[in-house]
Amino acid sequence: MLSIHQLTKTFGGTTLFSDITFRLTPGDRVGLIGKNGAGKTTLMRLIYGDEPPDSGTISLQKGRSIGFLRQDVDFERGRTVLEETYTAFEALQDVEKRIGQITKELEVRQDHESLAYKDLIIQLHELNERYDLMGGYTYQGDTERILLGLGFEQEELQRLTDTFSGGWRMRIELAKILLQNNDILLLDEPTNHLDIDSIIWLEGFLAQYKGAILMVSHDKMFLDRVTNRTIEISLGRIYDYNKPYSQFLGLREEIREQQRNAKKNQDREIQQAERLINRFRAKSSKAAMAQSLIKKLDKMERIEVDEVDDRVMRVAFPKAERSGRIAAELTGIRKAFDDNLVLEGIDLKIERGQKIAFVGRNGEGKTTLARILVGELDCKGEVKLGHNVTLGYFAQDQAEQLDGSSTVLDCMTASASESMRSKVRDILGAFLFSGEDVDKYVRVLSGGERNRLALARMLVQPFNVLVLDEPTNHLDISSKNVLKDALAAYDGTLIIVSHDREFMQGLTDRVYEFRDRKVKEYLGDIDFFLEQRQADSFRDIELSSRSVKSKVEKQKGSRDYAEQKRLKSLRNKLGSVEKKIHVVEQEIAEMDQQLEINYDATAADPEFFDRYQNKKEELRNLMEEWENITEILE
Repeated sequence: MLSIHQLTKTFGGTTLFSDITFRLTPGDRVGLIGKNGAGKTTLMRLIYGDEPPDSGTISLQKGRSIGFLRQDVDFERGRTVLEETYTAFEALQDVEKRIGQITKELEVRQDHESLAYKDLIIQLHELNERYDLMGGYTYQGDTERILLGLGFEQEELQRLTDTFSGGWRMRIELAKILLQNNDILLLDEPTNHLDIDSIIWLEGFLAQYKGAILMVSHDKMFLDRVTNRTIEISLGRIYDYNKPYSQFLGLREEIREQQRNAKKNQDREIQQAERLINRFRAKSSKAAMAQSLIKKLDKMERIEVDEVDDRVMRVAFPKAERSGRIAAELTGIRKAFDDNLVLEGIDLKIERGQKIAFVGRNGEGKTTLARILVGELDCKGEVKLGHNVTLGYFAQDQAEQLDGSSTVLDCMTASASESMRSKVRDILGAFLFSGEDVDKYVRVLSGGERNRLALARMLVQPFNVLVLDEPTNHLDISSKNVLKDALAAYDGTLIIVSHDREFMQGLTDRVYEFRDRKVKEYLGDIDFFLEQRQADSFRDIELSSRSVKSKVEKQKGSRDYAEQKRLKSLRNKLGSVEKKIHVVEQEIAEMDQQLEINYDATAADPEFFDRYQNKKEELRNLMEEWENITEILE
C-alpha cells in the first residue's frame, strides 16, 4: 500500500535519518517511537507530501488516500464544532448542494413534459444514488457519534470552535480524520489532550480500523493496546519489529545482547588471526598462509552493535526561599462559564511541601481550579496565597504559547532573571539543546522539543510552589522518567494535573478527585486512590462510569437504528417512484408523438384521450408523492 525506499532527510545541517526503508500494508498498526527531535514528525510530513525528501522514494498505491493528524491545527473562525467537522465531507456536501439546487428548480418549473425537465429528473436520480453510496444519509449521525466518543457533550456541538482550547480543537481535527475513511492514518500524538474515557474510545475505534496506521505516541499503555508493530528512529537509522512497544523493548535488548556476544567472539577471532599473520609474515614457508588469513579478514563482515541514543535531559529545580506553612487557602470557590457550572463550594487548604495530584475526567474543573489558584481566572469565593509564596505555572498549552519567531536561546534569555542569565546555556544543555540547537527558531521545533523548552524556562527563576498541568504531553518516555525524578526531589509544594498513572506513581502524597463540581480528598498516592476506588487504573474508573450510561446509549442506539431503517425504506421508495415517473413520462411522450404523426387516426380511437388523461393524472400523483418523500428526507 505504501513503500518507503532509501529515504534520507537532513534538517538544519543534521541528518535525521539516512537510507531508511520499510512498507505499510493493510492491518499494520505501527508505533513510531524515538527521542524528541529524532525525526518522527518529519517522516510523517514526508509521507503526506508536506515536504520533499533529500533522496529516496515514497510510493503510494494508486487510489489510496492518507489522513494526517498534525500536532498543530488551524481552523477557520466562525464555524461551529459540527460545521467544522462536516468539512471532512467536502465531496459529499458538493453532491448534497447540487441535489438541493435541482430540487428547488423542479419545484418552480412547469414544463413537466420537456426534455430539459426529464434530464433534471435523471440527474437528480443519479445524484441521489451517488449520495447514498457516499454515506450521505448517515454522515451526520456518524459525525455526532465520533464527537461524543471523543468527549464532547451534545450541547457543545453548536458552539463555535474558537471558544474551545487547543486540546479540544485537536479533538475536532481528530474526528475529521477518522470520518474520512482514509486507507492510511498518520497520527501524531493522538492521545495528547484526551482524557482516559476518550482514549479508551479511540482504542476501540482503531481496533476496528481496516487500513494501515502509523502513529507517534509516548503513551506506553496506548501503544501496547493498539499497535502490532514498532519502528524506532535512533541516530539516523530505523529498527523495525512486528511487536507492540513493550515486547519490542525486550526484543531489542535481547538482539543487542546477541550482537554484543557475537562481536566479542568475532573480535577474539580477529585478534587471533592478526597474531598469526604477524608471526607467519616473517617466515617464507608460511607467507602463503599469512596471505590467506589477510584475505579472510578483508572479506569478513564486521559485526556492529546497534547504537543506543541514551542521552536524557538532566533536571534539577532550583532551591527557593521557604514559604509560610500554608501555601494557599481556597474558600467557597464557585466558577461557571456562561450557563455551565464547573465548580461549586470548593474549600481547600494546601500546606507547604505537599505533593498533590488533581485527577478526574476532562471538563470536571481540574485546569479551571489550577488557573484560579495561579490568578489566571476570576471566580466567586476567596483565594489566599501564603507568606512568601512564589508560584510557577506550567499550562497545558504552555509550549504553544512560545514565540515562534524567537530562537531557543532568545526565548530562554527573555524569561531569565538577571542572576540566572549566565546559567541559561547550561540549563538548555541539560534539556538537550546544545551547540547549534540553541540558534533554532522555536517555530521549527517538534512538539516534544517545545515542551522541553517550556519546562526549561521554569528553571530560570526559583519557585516554592509549582502548578503543572499535563507537563508530560509530547515528552518522550525517557524524558518523562527524568522529569519525574526531578519532581520527586523537588522540596517545594507541588500540584500536578495528569492522566498518566505511571508518571504519578510515588510522586504525590494526596489526591484530589474532581467529580460533579466537587473535590474529594484521598490521603495517599495514586495507587491508594485507585485502591479506594476499587480500580486498577484510571481506565477502570472511566469504564465503570461509562457503564452507567450504557443503557441510555443502547436505547439511543436502537432509536438510531430504527430511524436509519425508516430512512432507508424512504430512500428505496423514492428510487421506485423516480423510476415510475420516468416510465410514465416516456409513455406520454410516445402518445404525443402518435398525435403529431397521425392526429386523425389517433383521435378516432374513442379511448385514446381517456388513456392520455389518466397518464397525465398518474404523473401528477407520482410527482406529488416524490415531493412528499423528498421533503421528509430533507
